[in-house]
Amino acid sequence: MKGIALLSAAIIALSANVAAAQKRQTDDSRWVDQCVRDSAGYAVSERIKVMYCSCMVTRMSDNETRSVSQWEQANPRVRDDCARRAGWN
Repeated sequence: MKGIALLSAAIIALSANVAAAQKRQTDDSRWVDQCVRDSAGYAVSERIKVMYCSCMVTRMSDNETRSVSQWEQANPRVRDDCARRAGWN
């Protein structure tokens, strides 16, 4: 009986973790999509924009409320690092 209770508790905990990870991934995708749209005027490939925006989003706190465009202005080191990693020169 104890084993079943422990297994049930483990399944519930795992389910909660999976749900949280899926929500975070969905939120991150929205942030990346918005960042790419905000970068529409730049003459670089879509691939580079996605790589840059993905890098920026992964560096931002999960509690961040500013857009990537706003956040990058306050974090020039991260912006420059992500630009370098994405090949945005």
